[in-house]
Amino acid sequence: MSAMGVTALAALALFATPQPSQSGSKHFVGRWDITVTAGNDTYPDWLEVTPVDESVVVRVQPRSGSVHRVDILGVENDHLKLEISKATKKAAAVTWDITVDGNKLTGVENRGSSTAQLSGVRAPDLRRKGPARWGDPEPIFNGKDLTGWEPIGTAKSNWIAEDGMLVNTDHGANIRTTAKFDDFKLHIEFNCPDDGNSGVYLRGRYEVQIEYEPLDANDQFHRIGSIYGFLAPSVELPRTPGKWETYDVTLVGRNVTVVRNGTTTIDHMDIPGITGGALDADEGAPGPFYLQGDHRGRLQFRNITVSSPQR
Repeated sequence: MSAMGVTALAALALFATPQPSQSGSKHFVGRWDITVTAGNDTYPDWLEVTPVDESVVVRVQPRSGSVHRVDILGVENDHLKLEISKATKKAAAVTWDITVDGNKLTGVENRGSSTAQLSGVRAPDLRRKGPARWGDPEPIFNGKDLTGWEPIGTAKSNWIAEDGMLVNTDHGANIRTTAKFDDFKLHIEFNCPDDGNSGVYLRGRYEVQIEYEPLDANDQFHRIGSIYGFLAPSVELPRTPGKWETYDVTLVGRNVTVVRNGTTTIDHMDIPGITGGALDADEGAPGPFYLQGDHRGRLQFRNITVSSPQR
């Protein structure tokens, strides 16, 4: 079967299995950008409720990991209860108890004896035309030092500038640009070693996956070139760990095109929502680029440029 055929079947199997009919769920239909507040910690999540015949499919993108289906525990008018993850021997079940009022969502997350507050808004459509033309590419890494870049969080940063490359020498902090971007064309070159794993985040919210893990470790929605969990490449390219490769990524609104090593692998597809590891859920706002350094080290990047719209 072709890669495209496998991708289509995988999408149906993963995302389109309907749940039992829930008549009150119509109030929640759509996509929601959610902020979770747990004590002094805040982080983004994402919710999608899609009608399928007389049923609905509910998907959630939690703080980390991948988007996945969740079960409805109960629904009544503007009130919905979901099981985000089931209990295991090591962890309590996670449930959401949420209420919708027009375009706003509120609720509580329960995780054993711990609770967190949920607040959300309907995700913006972000459908817009591309620019009449793009400006000249501008470097956002000078090849000499980390000017214009900063580590994320409190983990040790192992990022250095060396011989014109931005190098992650070991597992540690992620790194982001201090500048923020809206629509853009990104060019970035990367060298991923065997068993390496990283990613390029667009606006700090949508991960373009980089990995050379064993083939059986990931499906098409989580392999190199995917928009992690959401969009699989339509073309399967040779895997070349330890060699330099290129991404040319165009993002207008939520519409993305990915060209890997000169071959278009995702062609004008809409990204449904934020991916795991997103910095925030404010999809309508500009955001930085960031590179993952919290998986495995030894990845290298160079020749990172951005073209901005000329309207």
